[in-house]
Amino acid sequence: MNSFSKIESVVDYYEPVGNECEVFEHAFRQRLPLLIKGPTGCGKTRFVAHMARRLGLPLTTVACHDDLSAADLVGRHLITGGETRWSDGPLTRTVRNGGICYLDEIVEARKDTTVVLHPLTDDRRILPIDRTGEQLDAPDDFMLVVSYNPGYQNALKSLKPSTRQRFIALQFGFPPAAIETTIVARESEIDAAMAARLVALAERLRIMARQDLEEAVSTRLLVYAGKLMTSGITPTLACEVALVEPLSDDPVVQAALREVVRAQMG
Repeated sequence: MNSFSKIESVVDYYEPVGNECEVFEHAFRQRLPLLIKGPTGCGKTRFVAHMARRLGLPLTTVACHDDLSAADLVGRHLITGGETRWSDGPLTRTVRNGGICYLDEIVEARKDTTVVLHPLTDDRRILPIDRTGEQLDAPDDFMLVVSYNPGYQNALKSLKPSTRQRFIALQFGFPPAAIETTIVARESEIDAAMAARLVALAERLRIMARQDLEEAVSTRLLVYAGKLMTSGITPTLACEVALVEPLSDDPVVQAALREVVRAQMG
């Protein structure tokens, strides 16, 4: 673990799991776009923010959604004070000024949106703006990073092979128990023993996720539970509102989750 691995602020904190920081740095130096794959709440967004600070780069984050269009990223003409003026979108602003543009959950965006990324993700590294006739060359300090959750992939929400193969990729998962315990304890300020109990609970719940849950319990939810405990809520109630209720609406599944919680935290 190098000198960049830990910094004092909890907001800035990131605990490396493998060689992801090294890979990110090399990708930036070689001007390569990066795809990050992993489940909800495993630290993808925190990792990108950490690397932006580590490299001293401004970070623009776009939370992708079903209605996100190419114009939302690139820009559009707006009428202001009776005049029509061009307004850059977040992708265009980052290409002009440099920095990291992070598109979170890229598969949630409309299919036509990813097409505008193609010229930026090959050796051209350009952003054509059809509506203004401009063609922007990405500066050396521009980097495109996208992420998605493979667990939600289906025929309608997946990246085309022609898009996927324009990126190098990192696979994220939930951290090993020892590292996850350190993260939960640091982020929520609970003692290490209680953090270890939460992580052990998560491991049991993640086994259930293979059959009864749409998604496994995230590291983020463990931190939420720990923060509630730090605030004075009992462990059982903290797990009820931070783990059981967010994970399922099915009464039968919730009952099974509560049984596991009582066995581990009671």
